[in-house]
Amino acid sequence: MNTGLGGRIPRLRWGIGALLGVGVLINYLDRISVSVAAPQLQSTFHLSNGQLGLLFSAFFWTYALLQIPIGMILDKLGVTRIGRWGALLWALASGITALAGGFGGIFAARALLGVAEAPGFPASSKATGYWFPRQERAMATALFDAAAKFSSVIGVPLVAFAVVTFGWRWGFGITAGLSLAYFIAFCLFYRDPSVHPRLSKIEYDYIKAGGATPEGASQAGSMNTLGYLLKNRKIWGLTIGFAAYGYSFYLFLTWLPGYLVQSMHMSILKSAGFAAIPWACATAADLLVGGWLIDFLLKRGLDETKVRKSVLVTGMLFGLAVFGAVYTNDPYWAIGWISLALAGLASAAPVGWSLPSLIAPTGATGTVGGIMNFANNMMGVAAPIITGYIVGATQSFTAAFAVAGVVLLLGIFAFVVLLGRIEPIPDPRRD
Repeated sequence: MNTGLGGRIPRLRWGIGALLGVGVLINYLDRISVSVAAPQLQSTFHLSNGQLGLLFSAFFWTYALLQIPIGMILDKLGVTRIGRWGALLWALASGITALAGGFGGIFAARALLGVAEAPGFPASSKATGYWFPRQERAMATALFDAAAKFSSVIGVPLVAFAVVTFGWRWGFGITAGLSLAYFIAFCLFYRDPSVHPRLSKIEYDYIKAGGATPEGASQAGSMNTLGYLLKNRKIWGLTIGFAAYGYSFYLFLTWLPGYLVQSMHMSILKSAGFAAIPWACATAADLLVGGWLIDFLLKRGLDETKVRKSVLVTGMLFGLAVFGAVYTNDPYWAIGWISLALAGLASAAPVGWSLPSLIAPTGATGTVGGIMNFANNMMGVAAPIITGYIVGATQSFTAAFAVAGVVLLLGIFAFVVLLGRIEPIPDPRRD
């Protein structure tokens, strides 16, 4: 890439983006392992659908509750330090899960994994703000967000093969090894731009000139900043809208293999193959629409708010295709409707994750991301439990999918009415 800054721009920032994407990929392999292993766990430990829903949600209790505190800590201590400790702890938590001896042990290990992975998305969002100019932010965000979807494309068959061939403990053992490898890679390669030894001056100037998020902590104080943000309508529009996205996303992340086994009468391995189809569609839509298309349109001079909000709302509307799965018993039609819904949601997701670095006051990207992701992941608690009890009561996923569609409608309302223009919130005044 040539610019007016004096020559070809190096691309170290894209290496950092790829590193963040690999981290999220492994992060989500950890999360989906319990969903893939669920039939064996249910049989081995004689679990009801309600207990299975609780097990699916264990990770999200601690993960969600820590989002706001971890966002504030990120803004205080930075991505490098928090990212290292988080990666090490999640490797340990995955290993402990493989050794658990029953429902209680697995529940506790999954709750610990939620603690360990809490910094993952807010840290990636904050790091992307540091490392990428605004006109490249969509694709950079799509790299790590698409990794969350792609993990189900490669992770579900990989973990399913390990579970069927060697037993459920090996599914968790594999992810523990990959998590440890990522911890080592992050320690070796990640630094913030201002202190990275391999970042050239020309690339650093290009990043800064393009509107990268300034490094450093907020000058208003953590609690003052949090209170200020919670009074802001723009934050509530982002938070409610992204929570609605999260309900459908986590329903499918946790229950899609079980839906295919229970409702479509597939084996674990066959369900893993079918489940990979919607996530492959989601990965492609995430990168092509939520990433490349947005950056392409912005570089052509189109209004940033119109471009990002159009993709955001249109993607959520496509998510309503989940209603189609309510009215079919054919597995091929069901996968088709679910693929369309997940592709739409995946298109919207990078926009949502780019917003903290685009609208946050100075030094508050982590806090904004934490607020947004707290609500998003409370849906990770709610969706598996609600779905589990609905399926247990009705012996069908029909009502569970209908609930997801209604929640999406509420999210669309929040994005359209409350979010407003995509521009930085003014800094709070210092006391």
